[in-house]
Parts: sequence; C-alpha cells; structure tokens
Amino acid sequence: MENVILIIHLLLALSLIGVVLLQRSEGGGLGMGGGGGNVMSGRGAATALGKLTWALAVAFIATSLTLTILAAQQSAESSVLDRMSDAPEEDAAPAPDVPAAEDLLPPGEDDTAPLTPKAE
Repeated sequence: MENVILIIHLLLALSLIGVVLLQRSEGGGLGMGGGGGNVMSGRGAATALGKLTWALAVAFIATSLTLTILAAQQSAESSVLDRMSDAPEEDAAPAPDVPAAEDLLPPGEDDTAPLTPKAE
C-alpha cells in the first residue's frame, strides 16, 4: 500500500514539475520573460495549465500527508531512543599508536635546538 502511494507521489511530483515548466512566465521574475503585447497571449491555455497545476499540487500534498501518517503509524511501536538503549554496549576501542615526537623529526635534526634564524 505504501509503495503504491509512493509511486503515485513521485509521478505527481514529476508531473507538477513538467506542468510548471510548460507555463509561460508572466510575472517577469528576476527581470526576465513576459515579453510585450497581450493580444495573442493564449490566456485560455494558461488558465487550463493553472488549474492543472493546482490539481496536481493538491494531490501532491494529499499523498504527502498520507505517507506521513503511514510512517507515523509504523513507527508508533518504538522510538529511536528505545532502539539505542536496547543495543549492547561495545567496549571502547584502544587508542591508535601515536608516534613519538622524535620519530616525526627529519634525521639529523634536534628538537631541543633553539629556534633562531640561521645567519648567512
């Protein structure tokens, strides 16, 4: 049941994206689109696409709520915190071997030498 609703939800999402991209930009958002002259603007098609967009949006929200309710019902039996307390505790892993500071110096250099610039 949940998988069927999820597939319908995904198809609605893709359809909604497609319908929105098909619509003509009339608001001039970001200073683009719109164009001049509304003599042959095709308002009938825009109204039909607008209604289809609203219908797809309502169906998308309905499937979102349905999926949320189904997920809440399935997780009502246990909590994440319950699962964490039921897990066996593991011993702390030993610290990795860290090399000594002397091992990190290049050969022939002494870490006790003063840090003074060499005179040329």
